[in-house]
Amino acid sequence: MIKPFESCEYSRWQDMVFGRSLHPVKAGFDVEIGAGAVIPELKYAPRPGREKDLNTLVEEYQRITRDALDRIVGIGAPAIVMELEHVFQLTDQVEWGREIAHLTKWLLKEYYDRYGLKGALRATIADIRKPENGLWDSPEYKKILNGMKASAEAGADILSIESIGGKEVFNYAVTRQDIRGVVFAVGVLGSLDMAHLWSDIVSIAKEYGVLPGGDTDCAHSNTAMFMAGGLMETQLPHTFAALVRPAGAVRSLVAFEAGATGPDKDCGYEGVILKAITGKPISMEGKTSACAHSDLMGNLSAAVCDLWSNEAVEYGEMFGGTTPQVFAEMLAYDCAQMNASLQMGCADTMRDVLITSDRNRDPQALVLSPDVAMDIAGVIVKEKGYYNRTVRAMQRAAEIIASSDRSGELPLSENEREALESCRKALDELPDDEERFIQECVQIYSQSVPEFRAKNYGIN
Repeated sequence: MIKPFESCEYSRWQDMVFGRSLHPVKAGFDVEIGAGAVIPELKYAPRPGREKDLNTLVEEYQRITRDALDRIVGIGAPAIVMELEHVFQLTDQVEWGREIAHLTKWLLKEYYDRYGLKGALRATIADIRKPENGLWDSPEYKKILNGMKASAEAGADILSIESIGGKEVFNYAVTRQDIRGVVFAVGVLGSLDMAHLWSDIVSIAKEYGVLPGGDTDCAHSNTAMFMAGGLMETQLPHTFAALVRPAGAVRSLVAFEAGATGPDKDCGYEGVILKAITGKPISMEGKTSACAHSDLMGNLSAAVCDLWSNEAVEYGEMFGGTTPQVFAEMLAYDCAQMNASLQMGCADTMRDVLITSDRNRDPQALVLSPDVAMDIAGVIVKEKGYYNRTVRAMQRAAEIIASSDRSGELPLSENEREALESCRKALDELPDDEERFIQECVQIYSQSVPEFRAKNYGIN
């Protein structure tokens, strides 16, 4: 059952800080998330070719997990969350996913029993669906749900996914800077898919007594961020990418409205908006994601995190050890610094330093600054319906970016200013009536996007 949030759990952005949430959760071996300390969450991937058979894959994941746990124990870190983010084969072949989850949890128990290392396992099932095969009634959807069940049975403490609902329309829209298509793909289609998918995930989590963590808008918002890149003159304006974030927040919020408990997924940079609304713990990634991408907010993204993570790093060798060892150590030292500031009573100051260091670096960082995120969160909960929430949140973000440009706080280039004004004009011209908007979009994108099927989303 979907229960929309009608108000924000936090009343002031200043009350949000890393390591503390209003509704902490417990997982695994004595891990408490959002209860007063930031915990590292390591994300990793096997080397290409290691997925050729199960035995080879088991050996790879055993090396990865032991390497990471050895390093965490060696530097004296008290806790870690391991995120088993599925490669395709682990979801496509359910027993493979079960086997690797069981192995990882068994190793976490070994290190808990031997060294007292607190640990938990998040299993992130791959969204292997193809729109042309159907979203909710396809063989791939059954594999996703079976993968959730198998992971929970094997010992996973947190269930998550990076869902892709609306991706087929979004890919078409973002390459054309079509703001209407973004609203439809992310805010409407993505949210409709989330409502169905997360109702099923929450039911599975309750059945097995594990946490339904949360989702991430990686498929849309992060794609826009990647396309914008690190240069201000790229194939996608940074202001356009920044406006996709509020839409992603509307979409990702649906997981919590379906019963997700947090922590949400680390590559959901919209987590700061979700924390403001739900009070649930969030996982964030930033500077240690440079192994996979640049994000222009590598410090700011840690400002209110409860788990501090990295983007998936491929297993390999570095001068300092294997990649899981190196990245686990970097995450753990970041967490130690944040936790020390909590203990010393200066966490608010450190949070503000993290924010200030990136806030005026890019419009995307500005939109995800906790004060702006809180503002956007307030707009979202005042609106009813996915469409209205999405349009109003994007309009508010655009207003804030334009105001920051006028004040000189974050000056925009002429190209960026023109792109922003074009988006604002397009948003203002959208119809007020949601049903009219949906029917117009169905007509437009059914003709333009061959993979798009309105029936996949329950739209007649």
